[in-house]
Amino acid sequence: MAPAFDASAYGRGIADIYDATVRDLPTEAAVDRLHALAGDGPVLEFGIGTGRLALPLLERGLAVAGIDGSPEMVEVLRAKPGGDRVPVAVGDFATTRVGGRFTLVALTTNTIFALPSQDAQVACFRNAADHLEPGGRFVVEAWVPDLASFANGQALRLLAMSEDAVTAEAARVSPARQMMYTTRVRMTADGVRLLPADHRYAWPAELDLMARLAGMTLEHRWAGWTGAPFDDDSRAHVSVYQLPEEV
Repeated sequence: MAPAFDASAYGRGIADIYDATVRDLPTEAAVDRLHALAGDGPVLEFGIGTGRLALPLLERGLAVAGIDGSPEMVEVLRAKPGGDRVPVAVGDFATTRVGGRFTLVALTTNTIFALPSQDAQVACFRNAADHLEPGGRFVVEAWVPDLASFANGQALRLLAMSEDAVTAEAARVSPARQMMYTTRVRMTADGVRLLPADHRYAWPAELDLMARLAGMTLEHRWAGWTGAPFDDDSRAHVSVYQLPEEV
């Protein structure tokens, strides 16, 4: 029997260095796109983490709230300027509810795959829809599964390299369970950190069906935050699902 899902496990192992691991992500482009989709807000971020996206949105005048499974990640957010102005509920974002309705719910950086099963991911879409105002949007950023990159179910790749740090990832895939088991190895002058994580991956079409089950439809799909077209060669996607306006 698989161990019970612990929504706090990932953050507990990475909170103190998380910001250093995401420095190369397209944060400004993501904030620009989320702001445009949210309009005047308010915004709810599932997996708000240390506030990489939430705090810039707050600085632009939007009301922002969050849900995150990790008290340690939220503690890092709280220590940042403006972090005390972002209400955050600690819990599993597939089921945790907060007060109010939002024009935008965001779930970025492949975090949908942190949920351990199809049932949990379906519940997440429903939870997002339950938080949205009529006509509101749910934005999901995720990679596109590429099983051809695995040899005998295993892969090892270099993720990032600089003068200060080298990050590699070892991965094992189970196609029958749609599970990928990874350990990132981050090497710096201070030593080696092992960052394990499991992913229940899904193709874009499966996510689209989850949205339909939650009463939402696909409005946009791009290859990234800049709005580049999504095509056969895209290795990631930003998908925007919309709840209908009230009739």
